[in-house]
Formats: sequence, structure tokens, C-alpha cells
Amino acid sequence: MTLFRQERDGHVVTLTLNRPHMLNSVGELGDGDDFAATLQAINDDLDVRCVIMTGEGRAFSSGGNIKAMQEGSGAFAGGGTRLRDQYQNNVHRIARALYGLDVPLIAAVNGPAVGLGCDVACMADIRIAAESAKFGVPFLKLGLIPGDGGAWLLPRVIGESRAAEMLFTGDLIDATTAAEWRLVSRVVPAAELVDTALAAARARRAQERAVLRAGLRGDDTADLHPESDAEPDARSTGDGPERQPDARGDGPHQQQ
Repeated sequence: MTLFRQERDGHVVTLTLNRPHMLNSVGELGDGDDFAATLQAINDDLDVRCVIMTGEGRAFSSGGNIKAMQEGSGAFAGGGTRLRDQYQNNVHRIARALYGLDVPLIAAVNGPAVGLGCDVACMADIRIAAESAKFGVPFLKLGLIPGDGGAWLLPRVIGESRAAEMLFTGDLIDATTAAEWRLVSRVVPAAELVDTALAAARARRAQERAVLRAGLRGDDTADLHPESDAEPDARSTGDGPERQPDARGDGPHQQQ
């Protein structure tokens, strides 16, 4: 199964994260390549004016695969330098691909956006949430840090105090709270989410391809390496997910 299901509606491309059996986890080996190739193809298509990202099934994205973290398998096999390289060459490639997108990105958050999934949503220019959406960054509960740049990104979106509350408690917040905290711009019924996102995407103007993204963002990927450098150290303390198997309680496909 491919990471994305892609649909085109005029000048708008919708990318649907397509791992519903894993709550649309991201960060698997090769995901950085998939994000980079998919978004570069969109950059190369000058007819595209806006991109919507959403999730298949009941989740937007549950983040990284905790089961793989616990087992030390897949993207989390090995440690030290190998793990650092995996973050820099795979997870960070996701962030760079999103920030390198030449058109506005709308996150249509249809369900839980947790860990790396929450950070991916925060990399969008506009976030619209269904009433069923939830947001959380429970890295510290798992003995981890947000090695994808989230510790820098979230305070930029909602402010330092709110970001610290989310990070230190690891608690999920609902869509209403997310709107109050300005994590999302609006909350709509689940049945209206796609149409609302499409209406916002169609309102984008042709000139935005050249100037809007440049006006919104500078080089926001420069601060990724300190977090990826610290991630192997956090895992080596013995307080990581292998020591806390019930931290999320999502069963055999626990994600982060």
C-alpha cells in the first residue's frame, strides 16, 4: 500500500495518508523519500495552486510506530549513529519536503494527530479540524523527545506556554481546545471537512504560488539537527518506549 492516495480537482491536489490499519503512521523507512518525491512532483506541476493533506479512516496520523520503537525494528533498528542518521535522512526529509512545497498546504485534520502526526499538521499553512480531531505530543511520556523539530515548531504555532503544557503533560486536546489555542483556524463537522478544505484551497490566487509561501516561511529546517542528535541519547537512558509498553495503550499498532 502506497503512503499517499492522490486526487486532483482542478488546481487542487488532495493527498490522503493511506495507512488506516496503522492509524496513518509516518516515519517508516522510505517515508522521507515518498514525501520528497510526491511533493517535488507537485512543485514541478505549475498548474497546482494548493495541496490538501488528510488521513484515511479515523485518524489523521498517529505519528511514529511505537511497536517498532519497542522492538528496535524497522526505522528504529540499531542505535546511536544509525538512529541519528535515520532521523536526519528520513524523518527530517519529511519536514524539508513539506517546507519546500511551493504552494499553500492545508491540513484537513479528520481525527487524532499525535506525535509526528501533530507535527506534520503544524507544518501546514492552514489547519482545519473535524470535530473528531485530537492533538497531542506525548513524546516525554514515552521517554522520547520530538526529534522531527516539533519542540521548535509547536511553540511557534501556539506559543511557548501552551506548547510546554502539551509537551510536558503529554495530554491530548480536543478540536475545540485546539481552536481556542489557535492550533487550528476552524472546527467543522466531520462530514463538512473535505468540502471546507476544498473551498479554502480554491480561494487561493495564482500569485500565491510565487509569493505566499515565501512570505509565510523562511528556512525553518535549520534547527532540526540538535533534536535528532539528542534523540539517541534520550533512547539510551532506558526510559524509552521499551520500558513503557502501556504508555499509549493502542494495542499491536501503537503509534507516536
